[in-house]
Amino acid sequence: MPANLTPLYYKAEENFKKAVTVSEKVAALEEMLAVIPKHKGTEKMQADLKRRLSKLKEEGQRKAKTGRKDPFWVEKQGAGQVVLLGFPNTGKSSLLAAVTRARPKVAEYPFSTTLPMTGMMAYQDILIQLVDTPPITGELVPDGLPGTLRNADALLILVDAGSDDCLEQLLTCYGYLKEKKIIADDVSSGMRAIPLDRCLVLATKAEVEGSAEHIQIMNELGPADLEIIPVSAETGIGLELMRVKVFELLKVIRVYTKMPGKAPDMKTPFILKKGSNILDLAESIHRDLPQLMKNVRVWGSARYEGQSVNRDYHLHDKDIVEINR
Repeated sequence: MPANLTPLYYKAEENFKKAVTVSEKVAALEEMLAVIPKHKGTEKMQADLKRRLSKLKEEGQRKAKTGRKDPFWVEKQGAGQVVLLGFPNTGKSSLLAAVTRARPKVAEYPFSTTLPMTGMMAYQDILIQLVDTPPITGELVPDGLPGTLRNADALLILVDAGSDDCLEQLLTCYGYLKEKKIIADDVSSGMRAIPLDRCLVLATKAEVEGSAEHIQIMNELGPADLEIIPVSAETGIGLELMRVKVFELLKVIRVYTKMPGKAPDMKTPFILKKGSNILDLAESIHRDLPQLMKNVRVWGSARYEGQSVNRDYHLHDKDIVEINR
């Protein structure tokens, strides 16, 4: 079967050929995997890309162990990595403490956070990694911060809704992300950037008097392509909605598996990208499973419960899958 590779794939492949550092090569290979057509004709190519990607990541880890560790590099955990960005005293550390078990230094004075700090936020049956970062201003951005932001799966821009300069905070953060090409309206060209639909604005301190008027101003004069959610680490306003929105930002699905004749395991779902199929699930379970599986049944999105499906069947959030060998 012909591969029928697209211009997007060839663009990502060209980026790989031009890559110099391990991180650049990893980013290009990840892009190639993301845009390669998913069908039987590209199965071997996908497997080869994954082997090359795994080898490069191991190489990067070896170099990191022997060399000087980058204090701004945060290893991904959970269902996805979401990085927080904001001005001093916008409440990033307070938010992290409110929705995770992390205990960052929360202080009234600015710049109390000097390096990235992580916490795991529970959302239903999964955990999502939140990363608090040192604050930025119009004049100051920590040297290592761009790398932390680029590595994220999604971004949260935090602004102090109780402050008169909240609009300036929002526009400065947004302008910085656009200028450095950390976020982009269109990432179809193969460039390594975070799509705008994976960014969300949190208007913190929503319990403060005057915050509603400030949020209205940001909605009217701020970037039209960013949604603003009022939240409060102090009172809990908007935190549950924030969890839902953050999960949606990640563009992932949860898939549960079951053994024939047994109840499904509903405690530890496999996390896959939206648009993933049965083959993607099988490869995430074990690299040899795609060649061994004979029959697959799906509960949830299938037309009827327990329907037998092909390996290119596209899965949906909370599907249950039984793979027979």
